[in-house]
Amino acid sequence: MGRRQARELAFRTLFQSERGAEPLLDVWRSVRIELAEEDDEPDDAVYGEALDQSDLAFSEELLKAFDADREALDGELAAAITGWSFGQMSQTDLNVLRIALTEMRHGTEPPEVAIEMAVRLAKKFGGDESGRFVNGVLAKLLRVGHKLGGEQPVASGGEDEPSA
Repeated sequence: MGRRQARELAFRTLFQSERGAEPLLDVWRSVRIELAEEDDEPDDAVYGEALDQSDLAFSEELLKAFDADREALDGELAAAITGWSFGQMSQTDLNVLRIALTEMRHGTEPPEVAIEMAVRLAKKFGGDESGRFVNGVLAKLLRVGHKLGGEQPVASGGEDEPSA
């Protein structure tokens, strides 16, 4: 499946958890059951291509890391997003940011990779300005160097303005 699709699966799981007001790891268990059933009937695939175990593990690591560190991650996001509360933002943009920041803080790849993948995810699932907004927030977090040693972002600038 690949890391890109693993990130998308983590995003979709988080989105489903938030929408249904269900505990994240409970939703993840349900998704894993659905994925196992898809293996039996691949023509009915809800989540796309077959998922390999390393990619499923990556999705699970992202979700568990976010679940364990949610308060701190949301605090960082709230501080970086000026003029908007989480309630005013697009849920899609917020959850893309959450997954990306989790990967930036807990992942093994450079944070620029997480930013690039988040921008792609935002463009795919969000509004017209989602990619630019997500890029701007994550680049700001990278620029200020929260726990990242002051590295400079590779991604182009963006506005701290959510999509509808």
